[in-house]
Amino acid sequence: MTSAIDVSPAKPAFRLARALQGLERVVVPALLIAGWEAVARSGMLPPALLPAPSAVLHALGDWVFGFDETTQTYSGHWLRDALASALRVFGGFALASLLGILAGVAIGWSRLFEKTLEPTLQMLRPIPPVSWIPLAIIWFGIADKPAIFLVFLGAFFPVLMNSIHGVKTVDHNLVRAGAMMGANERQMLTDIVLPAALPSIFAGLRIAVGSAWMLTVTAEMVAVKSGLGYVLWDSYYFLRYDIVLAAMISIGLLGYLSDLGLKAIMARALRWQTTTTVQGRTG
Repeated sequence: MTSAIDVSPAKPAFRLARALQGLERVVVPALLIAGWEAVARSGMLPPALLPAPSAVLHALGDWVFGFDETTQTYSGHWLRDALASALRVFGGFALASLLGILAGVAIGWSRLFEKTLEPTLQMLRPIPPVSWIPLAIIWFGIADKPAIFLVFLGAFFPVLMNSIHGVKTVDHNLVRAGAMMGANERQMLTDIVLPAALPSIFAGLRIAVGSAWMLTVTAEMVAVKSGLGYVLWDSYYFLRYDIVLAAMISIGLLGYLSDLGLKAIMARALRWQTTTTVQGRTG
């Protein structure tokens, strides 16, 4: 009886608080879209140069569902284009994650690898991935391989740097405790250092997946003839800025979903760690 009296009045307040938290996430996007729609409809710029959000949404809808073929040859082919880009992103990202984590852990753990491997990698790191485009086309031709290579370059160094940082900043007291318990080198690396470095490694993976989406668009503009980046660039030549913006929205949405997937994996892998904001709320 006491429980029912205590809990029932709190439910409406709890639901209202949850609803307000949900609104916090959409306030800024809603204001931006409303302002964009108002400027586009004010006549300050020709509609062809600044399509209204409603026009972009219409183009995106036809690109996805093909209901009136206003996007012409792209009508109804969004899934095909998105899958082409996603395969390149995750191909390059998977390769970059594997090699970046292995090299980062080796450099962070071993003085030998730090002295022999790190100087070369740090010299390559400042070179922009787009500057590799001519060589990538010469080496791999016009196909998926140069795009995956460029995505790999864009994703590799964030994973590498965060893996090195994660291993080097492991609490030395944990390593000393492991040594006192009789752990050998392999056990200290796999049971102490790697779990302690995982938060930093996952931070690198989240940066890398965003870089992978950025680089796949660049690669598809010049090295392949399919994917969201190719549609974006091809639409630009025909002054179809509504499709250009629809492609940008698609890339942003897929990048966001990729990050959400990584956050879900991170939450399961780091169950022992509770992430919070500065104000102490669960993040």
